[in-house]
Amino acid sequence: MASRYDISDEAWDLIADLFIGPQRKGRPRRDDRQMLNGILWVLCSGAPWRDMPEDFGPWSSVYQRFRDWRNQRVFSQMLKRLQLKLNEKGRIDLKTWMIDSTAIRASRSASGAGKKGPDEPADHALGRSRGGFTTKIHMLCDANGIPLRFLLSGGNASDINYAQPLLDGAHLPTVRGRPRKRCRWLLADKGYDAEALRQYCDRYRMQPVIPLRMMKRKPKPGLPRLFDKPKYAQRNIIERMFGWLKDNRRIGTRYDKLAESFAAMVSLACSLRCLKQLVSYRA
Repeated sequence: MASRYDISDEAWDLIADLFIGPQRKGRPRRDDRQMLNGILWVLCSGAPWRDMPEDFGPWSSVYQRFRDWRNQRVFSQMLKRLQLKLNEKGRIDLKTWMIDSTAIRASRSASGAGKKGPDEPADHALGRSRGGFTTKIHMLCDANGIPLRFLLSGGNASDINYAQPLLDGAHLPTVRGRPRKRCRWLLADKGYDAEALRQYCDRYRMQPVIPLRMMKRKPKPGLPRLFDKPKYAQRNIIERMFGWLKDNRRIGTRYDKLAESFAAMVSLACSLRCLKQLVSYRA
């Protein structure tokens, strides 16, 4: 029986070659599309792997396929390919980008993992904050609500500390020429009001649209920084994009012990957002 979370034929045609594995001797390989549909069911429903309907096959097989694809960086490759497709169609705004973060409450089952892998942070991107045991998703998106890049941190991390690493890693692929790394306007809230970030934007000829916090400041030489209030009104787009991502219940609450597993789920959720822009895919 088909699930409402199943990927459509048109969407599968765009990404099928990333997921289809080589044929091997012995027991036949389970259908890759069926395995992906099972992963999408877990992502969207938020249910444990063991509660997966039998229509997708054994839950252990689906989970093992998810781990294989996670280790092979298939989900991040999928996101980059869809960004390239969107850029080819002119659906990515290359002038106005925005950054923000959102806190994801972690369940009790997300704690207790040991150190695994060279790329796995020691704290597994978990930390204690005012909201409890949480993970932060630091996101960069365009003015159309298309996610461009994200980073994970513990919930107690400061937003400003991840602003420059997030922007430095921006790598929007294009059909011709160099990848796009910079924008014209950068929108952010008061949490990013820091002189270091403003100087960073000046260095790369970006215009920061960031409101000033109410605090005493030392007078600085030169012209005063202007605040484009009408432009700043577009910043609600990234807030709504976080809402769209959290409609996937596996993102609204973190259940994964490993940061790389949760990052794979976030990449998959961002890919669904891109697929919706391309083929009106609804999850």
